[in-house]
Amino acid sequence: MSGAEGRRTTGHVQLDSRPTVTTTDGNQNITEVDALDIRQTLDPAMQYKMNHQRRGIALIFNHEHFFWHLKLTDRRGTLADRNNLKRSLTDLGFEVRHFDDLKAEDVLQKISEASKDDHSNADCFVCVFLSHGENDHVYAYDTYIKIETITDMFKGDKCQSLVGKPKIFIIQACRGDKHDDPVIVQDSLDGSDKSIVNETEVDAAGTYTLPAGADFIMCYSVAQGYFSHRETVNGSWYIQDLCEALRKHGSSLEFTELLTLVNRKVSYRKVDMCRDINAIGKKQIPCFASMLTKKLYFHPKSK
Repeated sequence: MSGAEGRRTTGHVQLDSRPTVTTTDGNQNITEVDALDIRQTLDPAMQYKMNHQRRGIALIFNHEHFFWHLKLTDRRGTLADRNNLKRSLTDLGFEVRHFDDLKAEDVLQKISEASKDDHSNADCFVCVFLSHGENDHVYAYDTYIKIETITDMFKGDKCQSLVGKPKIFIIQACRGDKHDDPVIVQDSLDGSDKSIVNETEVDAAGTYTLPAGADFIMCYSVAQGYFSHRETVNGSWYIQDLCEALRKHGSSLEFTELLTLVNRKVSYRKVDMCRDINAIGKKQIPCFASMLTKKLYFHPKSK
């Protein structure tokens, strides 16, 4: 039995013509799809296979300077982020390739090349973007790139050697122009939650099939619509805390649990000094969107 009406199915997917919505212009939009309800017993502890010959490639696209016509400020402190990430990802066994201030055409060329690589002997893939951004896009040196344009190149129908493997995208960029306000926590903090971080000056595969979009995880420095904060010497809040968590727990903690820890660490921070007086005292919360289908651990590689 499947669907809102509980109609009997014969094993095939059905588009239900009845649960529709008629809009003001008279158009009807299909809002639901009936499908066979296959109940499976799945192991909740199942992990991604991470014992391939290589850990995999990690691309870092770092952008500090921009074409003057864009009227974007230089991103002071981003070199600290780049170097911090390079160390942390290298320690986890990744082959790190970093690129500075590339034009959009060159960024897309590097990403296209990586998507066409043979990843059959690799555990996973990582792509990092350090730049300015807004909503669903990030900036290269000369223009913006839609994040979807980047991720689409690694979907299972286009990059088959990464099918069933984690594809990790880390985006350090603003996603809007709102400041996140501080609020008072009503529940008392336990002792482990009182170690607030100090900051300085702040600048703004088997016989089964998988969906082509499975096994992605999108890691954002900030929630949609908000500013992302960066220190001019130490780098961005998010990358600082992410790299610290990777160094301390990267080989032992499940990755989404690690990202939740990073969310908490960043949430403790606040802007103390900034050229934008409206940013003083403001906060930040990262977020991640997981399409992972198993637990992800970066267990140490055997020598």
